[in-house]
Amino acid sequence: MSYTYTVQSVEDASDKLPSILEMIQKGLKGGPVVVTLGRKTRSKEQNNKLWPMLADVAGQVVWYGQQLSKEDWKHIFTASLTKQRVVPSLDGGFVILGQSTRHMNKAQFSQLIELIYAFGAERGVQWSEPSLSLYEQYREAA
Repeated sequence: MSYTYTVQSVEDASDKLPSILEMIQKGLKGGPVVVTLGRKTRSKEQNNKLWPMLADVAGQVVWYGQQLSKEDWKHIFTASLTKQRVVPSLDGGFVILGQSTRHMNKAQFSQLIELIYAFGAERGVQWSEPSLSLYEQYREAA
C-alpha cells in the first residue's frame, strides 16, 4: 500500500509530518519502508490529450520522406523539448537517449503539448476534435 501527501509550503509540511510519521511507524511493522520525495508528474488528462495530437501529426506529416508512427513522433518531440542525445545503435542506426514522458512534470508536459501544436501549425496540421478539446486548460497547467 502507498500513501501520497502533497506539500505546498514548509508550514504545510510541518502540519503533515505527524501523519507521515504515523504511516511510517505502521508500515515498519511489516518491514522496511521506502519514503520517496518528488514532484507531481503529468496528469491523466494531459496524457489523454497527447495521443490524439500525435495521431494527427502522424497521419498528416511526412518526415524526410517517411510516414512516422505516433510513438516515433513522441520520441521526436520529447527529444526536441529536452535536448536529448543521439548515439549510434548496435546495427548502424541511431538511438535517442533521454527522458520518458512518464517522468515529466505538468509544466514539462504542457511545454511538450505546446511544441506539438506549434509544429503542427507550421505544417498545416488539421487538429481533430480530441486534440482541440480543452486546449486552454492544458496550456495553463504549467
